[in-house]
Amino acid sequence: MLLKVDDVVEVIAGGDKGHRGKILVCDRKKNKVVVEGAGLVLKHVARSQKNTQGGRLSKEMPIQASNVMYVEQSTGQTTRLGVRYLEDGSKERYAKKSGASLGKIAPARDRYKKA
Repeated sequence: MLLKVDDVVEVIAGGDKGHRGKILVCDRKKNKVVVEGAGLVLKHVARSQKNTQGGRLSKEMPIQASNVMYVEQSTGQTTRLGVRYLEDGSKERYAKKSGASLGKIAPARDRYKKA
């Protein structure tokens, strides 16, 4: 999964289709993400010292990572993400539509240097 926390994504499937928001949590083992304002459910909470009011709280639930697409900041359009190696051997994320770099994700390695 090439998505990271604080990436802006758009939900492309399910009940919240079309909703845009930031990623709050990435669960790479379960391949799920929590998007701000998407997948809301009502959780019933009893009164306690932590929550003196009690009642029903609105909470975001994880959604499948395949149901969201990255939104490019420059164009505002959704795009797929890819990985490529640079000349110095470091790995970076990039937007497939525009080819824009989204930052390095791995340091330079001699094995991937381009001669």
